[in-house]
Amino acid sequence: MPKRTEEAERSPLARLTGAVYLAYFVTTIVTTMVQSRVPESIGKTGNLLAFVLYAITSLLFYDLFKPVNKRLSLVAALVSLAGCVVGSLDIFHLPTYHVSALFFFGPYCLLIGYLILGSKFLPHILGALMVLAGLGWLLFLVPAVAKHLGTGIEILGVAAEGLLMLWLLAMGVNVQKWQKQARAAAKAEAGKGGD
Repeated sequence: MPKRTEEAERSPLARLTGAVYLAYFVTTIVTTMVQSRVPESIGKTGNLLAFVLYAITSLLFYDLFKPVNKRLSLVAALVSLAGCVVGSLDIFHLPTYHVSALFFFGPYCLLIGYLILGSKFLPHILGALMVLAGLGWLLFLVPAVAKHLGTGIEILGVAAEGLLMLWLLAMGVNVQKWQKQARAAAKAEAGKGGD
């Protein structure tokens, strides 16, 4: 009986985040597979939808990681949203001033990894993988590194985000641990306000 109770107390927010994350993955994969065989407008629409889904995922992550560090979670969300804007502009060949979306998504993965490592409600191995993925995406910006290690970095990035997505979808987070960390964060915040 206690096992069922614990299962019933898995966070719907985490599951929703995993579901939107999955929709992003599916959209990206399908768009990549069919892009060369469909009209350009359909490919652009698919890519734009992927960025919209990633932006929604980023906002859901902000809410999920507020108990760990509200300000850092907000910074992560803003960095990701900036990356989504740059990526969307690039789809339509609008000026991005030679700024790659990876300038944002590398740090975003690093921040999410750090937040996971600071959480009490997600396995820290997922955080470590996200940190490695973030470092990989930043190294990918160096042409010589991308040329020799590009495929490995892409596999690491997709694996890290894919495992996080699957964990959220299948396991979610433990609500009791999430709430306990949220209460501790609120208490610490109130203590700072009283100083």
